[in-house]
Amino acid sequence: MGYEKNWQDHPKLNKTEIKKLEKDGLRIFEDIPFYAENGFESIPKEEWDMFKWAGLYLQRPKEDGYFMMRVVIPSGILTNEQAETLALIARDYGRGVYDITTRQAVQFHWLTIDQIPDIFSRLEKAGLTTAGACGDITRNIVGSPLAGIDAEELFDTRELVNELFHYFSKNEDFSNLPRKFKISVSTNLYNASNSEINDVSFVPAYKEVNGARIEGFHVKVGGGLSAVPKLAETLDIFITPDQILKVAIAVTTIFRDYGYREKRHHSRLKFLVADWGPEKFKEKLLEYTGPLQEKGEDASKGWNAGYFYGVHKQKQEGLNYAGIHIPVGRLTPDEVLELARISRKYGNGEIRNCNSQNLIIPNIPDESVESFLKEAIFEKFPVSPKKILGYAVSCTGIEYCNLALVETKERMRRVAEALDDELQLDVPVRIHMVGCPNSCGQRQIAEIGLQGIKMKNKEKVMVEAFEIYVGGTLHKGGKFNEKLKGKVAAEQLEHVLKDLLVFFHETKIPGETFFEYVERTGTGKLQERLDTYLESVAV
Repeated sequence: MGYEKNWQDHPKLNKTEIKKLEKDGLRIFEDIPFYAENGFESIPKEEWDMFKWAGLYLQRPKEDGYFMMRVVIPSGILTNEQAETLALIARDYGRGVYDITTRQAVQFHWLTIDQIPDIFSRLEKAGLTTAGACGDITRNIVGSPLAGIDAEELFDTRELVNELFHYFSKNEDFSNLPRKFKISVSTNLYNASNSEINDVSFVPAYKEVNGARIEGFHVKVGGGLSAVPKLAETLDIFITPDQILKVAIAVTTIFRDYGYREKRHHSRLKFLVADWGPEKFKEKLLEYTGPLQEKGEDASKGWNAGYFYGVHKQKQEGLNYAGIHIPVGRLTPDEVLELARISRKYGNGEIRNCNSQNLIIPNIPDESVESFLKEAIFEKFPVSPKKILGYAVSCTGIEYCNLALVETKERMRRVAEALDDELQLDVPVRIHMVGCPNSCGQRQIAEIGLQGIKMKNKEKVMVEAFEIYVGGTLHKGGKFNEKLKGKVAAEQLEHVLKDLLVFFHETKIPGETFFEYVERTGTGKLQERLDTYLESVAV
C-alpha cells in the first residue's frame, strides 16, 4: 500500500470502515472464483456488501442470491465488439434485461454467483470491467457522448478520460474512499456531463496567457444528489489538459485522507467541501499539485440535459451522428444486437450511451443517412421522440433494488406513454422518477421530479405513492427542484400529472419550458392545482 490510512485509529468509524480496514474491497475479485465454485451459500453474509467493488449488488430479496451487475463504460463509448459482448451477456445470463444508467454504464440483472467468472472473462476479452462501477471507489467516469465528433467541443477528451480510467481502475491507493467518488470530464459547451452533480468535474474553459487564448478546464468540486443534494463549487483554478491527471489524483487524495468516515450518510465529498469552502479546498489542493493558474473564462453556453435527438453534422466532413431514444434506458439483447448491426453497417460500429439513458450512433456518411433512418428498429426507438416519454428518466426501482420503496421503471414508461397519447404539448417536459431518496434517477434536476414513498390510503393501508418536485435544472450553475406539498398514490399519478400538465399548457407562454414556467410563476399556482385535485380524490 502506497499511503498511510491516517483515519484507522479514529474511535467513531462506522462498521463499513472497520470492515474496509480489515480487507480492501478490491480483494473480493480474488474470492469470487471460490464462491462461484461452491455456491451462494458459501458466501458469508458479512461479505455481501463487499461485492460492490466488483460491480455487483444483491437484488431484492438478497437471500435469493441474484445479483445486479454494472459495467464501467468511460464516457459511455462502446466499440461494436463491446456492445455485442454486453448484449450476449444479457441474453445468456441476464434474462434479457439490458439497462443504460444515468452514468452511461450498462446494468444486468438476475445473475448468479456461478455465472460471474464466465461473465468476467467475456468482459475482459472485450476490454471491459466492472471494477469501480460500485463501491467506495472512483466510479465510471462520465463525459460527453459526442467526444471527438462534436463540432463545437473545445477539444477531444477521450484520451484524457481513458488516462484517468486506467490510472484509477483497480488502484488500491484509491479503493478505500469514504464513499463513492464521481468524476466527469467534458468540453461539450452544453454541459453534457452534468458537471454540477459530480464530486469533481472538469469543464470547458479558456485562459488568456501571454496574449494567446489557451483551451483547458475549470474545476468544480463537491456536487452530488441523494437526500442532501448539493451543487458543485467552482475552484479558482484553470488547468491545461496535461494537468488533469495530477489534479484528479489530488482531489481524490484529499477526499481519501480528509473525508468523513463516521456516518455513511455524511461521507460524500460534498460535505467536506461544504464545511471547508472552495477557498480552503483550493489551498489544500495546491499543496498536492503545486501552483496552478487562476480561473479564466467559462466556455459553457448552456445545458442540454444529455439529449441529442435527431441527425447532426459531426466535426468530420461528410459524417453525421444520430441521437436515438431508448424508453427509460431499457433494451433487450436482440435490440442491442440490431443496433450494433446498424452501427456497423452505416458507421464505424460504435454505440455511445448518454446520461439521459439514450444512445448515439456516430460516423454515418451523408449519403447513408436516408437509408439509416429507414431501418425498422427506429419505429420503436425514434430519433424524434414524443414530448414526455422522450424526456423521461427512471432508476431501477423496487423490481430489483433493495433501497427502493416503489416500482419505477415500467411505471414511468407506462405513465409517459399515456400522457403522450392524451396531451399535445409544444415543448418537451423532463420527468425523472426515483424509488428512494438516493436519487439514482437524478430527481432533483428534473423539471418534474417524482420520488417514491409509502403512505396510508383512505383505508389506512400502506400503498406506493409519490412526492412531486418541480423546477429543476443544471442551466447556469443549476437549481434543484422544489417540493409540492401532498402525497399522490401511485394509482393516481398519471391523472395528477395530466392535470398539472394541462394547467401548464393552458397558462404558459408559447414556447415556454416547464422550468421557465416555474421560474416565472413560482410554485404557488401548481400547488393550488395539486391541492384541488387531492381534495377531490380524498372525498
